[in-house]
Amino acid sequence: MSTTTTNPKASWVTVGKLLALGVLFHVIYSWSIFDIYFRSPLVHGMTPVLPPQPPPAKRLLLVVADGLRADKLFENRLERAPFLRGIVEHHGTWGVSHTRVPTESRPGHVALIAGFYEDVSAVTKGWKMNPVNFDSVFNQSTHTWSFGSPDILPMFAEGASDKNKVETFMYPAESEDFAEDASGLDTWVFEKFEAFLDSVKHNTTLEARIRQQGIVIFLHLLGLDTNGHAYRPYSKEYLNNIQLVDEGLQKVVRKFESLFDNDGRTAYIFTSDHGMSNRGNHGDGHPDNTQTPLIAWGSGVATPNRTHPVGHDDLSKPWQLSDIKRVDVEQADIAPLMSTLIGLPFPMNSVGVLPLQYLSASVHAQALSAFANAKQILSQYLVKADAKKRTEPFFKEFHPLLGYEELITTIETEIRQLRHSDAIRLSSQLIRLSLQGLRYFQTYDWLFLRSIISFGYLGWIAYSTIFILRRGIVHVVKAQPMPLYGSSDFPRRVNILAVVIALAFAALLHRRQAPAFYYAYTAFPIFFWAEVFKQRAFIVSLLRTAQPSRTTWIKTLAGIALYVVGLELLVYSYFRRELLTVCLWLLGVLWPRTMAKRVRSENSGLVWVWTAFCLGTSVFPLLPVEKGEDLSLVLAGGTLILASGVFALFRLPHITKLPLSHRGGPQPQKLLRIVVLEILLIAISILVTADTTLRLRAKTGLPFLNQIFSWGVIVLLVGILTIDGAQHAQHYLRRLTVIYLAFAPAFILLTISYEAIFYFCFSGTVLSWLLLERSIYLESEQYPALEDDSADATPDGTSRAPRTLKLSDLRVAGFFLCFINVAFFGTGNIASVSSFSLESVYRFTTVFNPFLMGALLILKILIPFFLLSSVFAVLGRALRLPPFSLFLLVLSTTDVMTLNFFFLVRDSGSWLEIGTTISHFVIASAFIVFQIILFVVSYGLVGTVLVPDIVSRRKKRT
Repeated sequence: MSTTTTNPKASWVTVGKLLALGVLFHVIYSWSIFDIYFRSPLVHGMTPVLPPQPPPAKRLLLVVADGLRADKLFENRLERAPFLRGIVEHHGTWGVSHTRVPTESRPGHVALIAGFYEDVSAVTKGWKMNPVNFDSVFNQSTHTWSFGSPDILPMFAEGASDKNKVETFMYPAESEDFAEDASGLDTWVFEKFEAFLDSVKHNTTLEARIRQQGIVIFLHLLGLDTNGHAYRPYSKEYLNNIQLVDEGLQKVVRKFESLFDNDGRTAYIFTSDHGMSNRGNHGDGHPDNTQTPLIAWGSGVATPNRTHPVGHDDLSKPWQLSDIKRVDVEQADIAPLMSTLIGLPFPMNSVGVLPLQYLSASVHAQALSAFANAKQILSQYLVKADAKKRTEPFFKEFHPLLGYEELITTIETEIRQLRHSDAIRLSSQLIRLSLQGLRYFQTYDWLFLRSIISFGYLGWIAYSTIFILRRGIVHVVKAQPMPLYGSSDFPRRVNILAVVIALAFAALLHRRQAPAFYYAYTAFPIFFWAEVFKQRAFIVSLLRTAQPSRTTWIKTLAGIALYVVGLELLVYSYFRRELLTVCLWLLGVLWPRTMAKRVRSENSGLVWVWTAFCLGTSVFPLLPVEKGEDLSLVLAGGTLILASGVFALFRLPHITKLPLSHRGGPQPQKLLRIVVLEILLIAISILVTADTTLRLRAKTGLPFLNQIFSWGVIVLLVGILTIDGAQHAQHYLRRLTVIYLAFAPAFILLTISYEAIFYFCFSGTVLSWLLLERSIYLESEQYPALEDDSADATPDGTSRAPRTLKLSDLRVAGFFLCFINVAFFGTGNIASVSSFSLESVYRFTTVFNPFLMGALLILKILIPFFLLSSVFAVLGRALRLPPFSLFLLVLSTTDVMTLNFFFLVRDSGSWLEIGTTISHFVIASAFIVFQIILFVVSYGLVGTVLVPDIVSRRKKRT
């Protein structure tokens, strides 16, 4: 066997270039999911379409109860909302409004008020004062007054066509405090609106403006959403907030009607932007998040239909409303309904279908309104088709709409001849075909883009694999000098061909007026495959010089096949977390049985520890991600971590002794000081967590001293890891213990249930894995038997004569990926933001700040990964591998999982399925970037630790 060694600095520079390329590639390709499946539906250049009939209402009051679930309002015949119950029973029409993912504030309000669904990336645009870059009901209104949250109102005020058209009345952002009962936010809105109505009587200019045709009043009620986050939607705070909203709504409606002398010209819409899961979050496609209430009444709205009380299913059976017809809508359908009621042009990008059953108009008026709705959606299709025809060199028509003029003529004839039912049916058909046409052009480039993206990922796998082979990282039997290229002319020919192909694609994309990202999508596969083809001679030489026996070939292929099967199982674990439990059982129980008998007998205690921790960790993927706050579990987890710290305090001085030639690191006294400090911080963190939890339950607010301590823990965490990491010649077990204990206080403060117990079990699992792998290596034939005590590492931490990767190292990479997934899904489903509760951050802040709270949640999620990556970095040194070899092996193979998720993405079906598949692909695609970050962080955390060599028992026996 030949061993290849390289200059460490040169290796780091070369690997750094590969990592930078990998980051750029995966960041850009992560965005491909939005360009392929969720491209912006905005269409420009259309003429507004007005409802054809005189409007039944002069003004509209839109009330959005943020975060209100349909079942919590309607259950037991609206027992908590007697005013709205009276509306449902005697005055209006009701149903369920079905929202789409992401079920967040901005996308929900855009669907409600603009009538179209933003792409999934719109969730990142929320919570900031960005202009509305599309048409909306507010934009088309004569004037709009809005009252409520500073997180929502500016979205529609800043981008209005007339800056003075939309007025806002907002409370301070600091008012959104999760430590308090948030129903006060809704009380503020009602009181502010009442004060506004009182001011109208004393302001002639304002009175003249509010009495105009086409006025909109928007009340945004955030109390339910905030209370749902803080106390869950089944809490008394959330349920009492529903009653408060009902009482406040009754009061302002009466006052509003009184202002206009009960003229009967006001229409009312009561709904929600999204629901709320039982764990107090939203964002994904779970039915609890997508089913929201809709109640409409007033001028132009149909009264309750008791003649044919249809529309009910298992969802509404418990609501005791089966005697009244239930009319469900898609969330975007509410926008054309509001436009029709007050006579505004339909928002130009609206894809909402006017729900005729909510209108009290005559059949003739309904037919005209349905036709206008159809023409408005058709106009979007025509503009989109014309744009594609101008840019697409091989344009293919959408055949079902080639004769749309004839269909329009037929509808007009049916209306003139008073065949209204046929006209409505044909208008619905035109709407359906227009939406299909919009969908056709939305997916027009799918085949092209999917092919490019697939070639890109396959190219990266091939490129990075050849990189590993060329660096001599992988063991090669009978290795011979391998030429860089077959002939000096071959690379030049490949480069010329690559340039020609790139120019051809650039010309095609320019002709199509493609977005800038499309050029990057095509550039990567061309570059990767050109580099792969240039290595033709290297690959041929490798195959010729590597001539293993038939048995070796079978073992090699079987090992690779088993590794790929393992990757596929990890793909499936994204859908079924329980599979990780099975994997941990197999690792804990069966893996030790595959070890050499000598290894098992001489490490029997360690094997038992490994099995116990694996079985302990395997419990967590079986637990529900919907977990409420449980202080007893938090204290139990903190106590286990504290006990492990005390154990380490007494054991580390005995098990971390370095050979004489490598002493000079931290003295035992300094070691004890750092561990004692960490144990003290853990103990105080447990007490602070308990005290803060009890005070928040009592609604006395977040104690200032507790908050200061919590933030101080973050500062101390960074300080301890930085200062201690600067120490040289540290034993690897000492440094890993310091890392484990340093993160523990922050993790305990961010824990609301069993997460701290998971941290203890998971840490024990990965540490015992490291020790077992080290023991197996020490007993293997590839370990050089030493005559006396020495170390694998020089004082600066670099490896002496590193060995090359072997087939058996695939097991190490596979275990690492398995543990990554266990960290992903151990305490929640990272494919859904909703599985991580905001309650976790209340020891740090209770005032709503999505970016700060999100950062704290991410820290909590990342802590197990930091520990795992540190163990993985040490493992490479413990197995005498080049410092980046195991990492590169993982890096070059995990896109097998990414390709799986890429083709599993759906943009149809239930919103739960759509949201899950999107999350899976984005996570898998960003996983490489995540690994690279972990790789860099782990080497920063581990520092220059030493892995002392031991006189192997194999040598002693000989």
